[in-house]
Amino acid sequence: MAKQLTSEQYIAIEWLAKPRKGGKTYEEIAQMCGVTARTLENWRKDATFDAEFKRAIVRDNSAKLPELIDSLSTIAMRDGNAAMAKLALQVSGMLTDRIEVDTKDNAGTDVEALRARLEALKLRKDGESETAE
Repeated sequence: MAKQLTSEQYIAIEWLAKPRKGGKTYEEIAQMCGVTARTLENWRKDATFDAEFKRAIVRDNSAKLPELIDSLSTIAMRDGNAAMAKLALQVSGMLTDRIEVDTKDNAGTDVEALRARLEALKLRKDGESETAE
């Protein structure tokens, strides 16, 4: 069962998710929640708190997302910013960090031919080693 957040934690999340923390300091947010700044820091390390914090950021900024994505390619081309270009391609699904390799189908692989080629390469390498000595 997932850990339940307290009402104080939801108040903290509401303020922390705002741009520039809604003009509040970390200490002010902690005081509004009735906890110390140290407790607020510990909440930030909690996985359940962090997940809800990220959801709040997405909720609060979802209306701005289309403009942000639209601006990525403009910034990348204007500034020659490779990181921004990579991000624009990732967002559009044209670039991924994941590579899939299917190793289940060996029907088209001539294993004996590969073994013969490896043996030939070993012999060639051994011949080069002997010549170098």
